[in-house]
Amino acid sequence: MIPFARHDPFENMAIDEALFRMHQQERQPPVLRFYGWKRPAVTLGYFQDVDDELNYAYCRDSGIPIVRRPTGGKAVLHGCDLTYSLVAGERSSLFSADVVETYRIISGCIIRGLAVAGIDAHMVEEGRRGTPPGEGFCFATSYRHELLAGGKKICGSAQMRARGVFLQHGSVLVDLDPLAVCSAIGKTGDIQKRAREITAVVTSVRETVGDAVGMDDLCRGLAAGFEEVLHVRLAEGDLSPEEDALKEKLLADKYRRDEWNLKGWSAQRGS
Repeated sequence: MIPFARHDPFENMAIDEALFRMHQQERQPPVLRFYGWKRPAVTLGYFQDVDDELNYAYCRDSGIPIVRRPTGGKAVLHGCDLTYSLVAGERSSLFSADVVETYRIISGCIIRGLAVAGIDAHMVEEGRRGTPPGEGFCFATSYRHELLAGGKKICGSAQMRARGVFLQHGSVLVDLDPLAVCSAIGKTGDIQKRAREITAVVTSVRETVGDAVGMDDLCRGLAAGFEEVLHVRLAEGDLSPEEDALKEKLLADKYRRDEWNLKGWSAQRGS
């Protein structure tokens, strides 16, 4: 386990991809990482289109950086959340070669971890139907095996797989500013109206239990949840020299470049 730390948004994505790539080469034990954001930032899902699903002008003028995740899913406005990443082999005895089953296992760990922190959450058995109010906003739609607290979504997740390894990203909302979300993500409709719609389907740790649970409490609870459900003991560590070197290369070649963050897979396909 790599313990909680706040990083630049581009570095956060570079670290996760470095862990993922090195795991493909060396098949190390699974790695769980908790992290935060040194400043508010938007992460885009791998396939999302900036022009269609993001208010780019607002983000630019507000100094909100945009970074594209290697994982799928929809956009997240970070800054008031606890983010985790998990890298493991598809054939690991702890998880599954089946994507949906892996989501279910990890969601079970998070449910237990939230319970340790005093938050009662449960798993969505079937995804919500209908058009989500937040357009490209991750938390506006609940997919199968994602988590609700008090009937509202509190944790979103996305995953990628390649060469026998998966990377899962997840974000637990610690607080929610629906106006900020609607200003940055999505481009159509009345922002005030959309903010009210999001408030009806999305919740946060603060809304659920107030200020009684801080970031340290949440990290400890989630770590305990993974240990209890998976029957493991997490050992703290850090990036290896090889992972750190790959992170720096990914920063320079990919995550600090607009070509990736704004165009993503379509730019790669056209190159």
